[in-house]
Amino acid sequence: MTQTPGTTDDAPDPTTDRPDPTTDRPDPLRGSGLVDWRLAATAASRLVPPGPRAARGEVEGLVAELRTAAGRAVQPVAETARMETPPGTPPAMIVDRPGWIRANAASMGAMLGPVLDDVVAKKREADRARAQARGKELPELGATAQRVGSTITGTEVAGMLSWVSTKVLGQYDLAPQGTPRLMFVAPNILHAERELDVDPTDFRLWVAMHEETHRVQFTAVPWLREHVIAQARAVGTQILPEPDQMSQRLLDIVSQLPGVLRGETDITQVVATPEQRAQLAEVTAVMSLLEGHADVVMDEVGPQVIPSVAEIRRRFTERRKGAGNVDKILRRLLGMEAKMRQYRDGAVFVRAVVDRVGVDGFNAVWTSPETLPRPTEITDPQTWVARVHG
Repeated sequence: MTQTPGTTDDAPDPTTDRPDPTTDRPDPLRGSGLVDWRLAATAASRLVPPGPRAARGEVEGLVAELRTAAGRAVQPVAETARMETPPGTPPAMIVDRPGWIRANAASMGAMLGPVLDDVVAKKREADRARAQARGKELPELGATAQRVGSTITGTEVAGMLSWVSTKVLGQYDLAPQGTPRLMFVAPNILHAERELDVDPTDFRLWVAMHEETHRVQFTAVPWLREHVIAQARAVGTQILPEPDQMSQRLLDIVSQLPGVLRGETDITQVVATPEQRAQLAEVTAVMSLLEGHADVVMDEVGPQVIPSVAEIRRRFTERRKGAGNVDKILRRLLGMEAKMRQYRDGAVFVRAVVDRVGVDGFNAVWTSPETLPRPTEITDPQTWVARVHG
């Protein structure tokens, strides 16, 4: 976070926690080596702007208050959601943008490692079959070529990580490679509260409520984290084309990109077949539930804890709609507009179910993977109520 010109200490801010994949996280470079995740993290950290200017005292106050807000959010979320984070769960971590990038590069590498392993295995098998048909041996991929390929993809991932790291306020990192952790991205929260012109203390607590709800979801429901990771990996394995279909799929994607950029279709409609879109819909239904539940809880806590909650929600919703043209294009390409729909659809589902069967009745959703809402039930909550409650 950049300090204002008048300050005397220009050293890097020591008050933010900086996750380091070389220490508390395993090596994120794994699987086939198709992506150089270390390069991606390093390059993205160099590309990303540091965030809004702030005096050292303001930075230290922000970090301290975010830590306090994380603690203050625990009891209201537990009471509202009627779910509790088990004791011994790691405390929230306050990060800058490079810290978020490093953590997510590590997690993405761990999440995609098995998927990329499968891609490489399929390609090698296809190459071996073609070589045998020609009576030749399958050549080994040279180390240099492998490094060049992983460098190119690592650079491309860096651009994505750099941009996304300027948008995220907080996150519950599932960390397939290690210990899950709640994170708050301090410069983005400071930027958002200034842009929205809202009460900083209320806004920081409001953000903490949303992210604490995610932590409750994944810690109070023991099977949920592994279920979401397995679902994501399964969809990733299925959605990547077979080696002999790669060229045609790339042509199809390129031909449909103008429609994505104009907002006429979703990126998932471009990259996936109808069968794969059905699998994606299953994952989307779960993500809609998680995001919608967090939105409902953060708002249900109410003005007795966050006096300006209604004003924050109104301005924040308007902010989600108000992105500029370039920002909207990038959101469409990264599928982030679909995420905005997840908040809306999921919140409607949660409120409708609670209205019908109460909070305890809604919490039956966490019983097992079979009680999670199906894609058609997210937009038709009464069908979930009928299926689960009879």
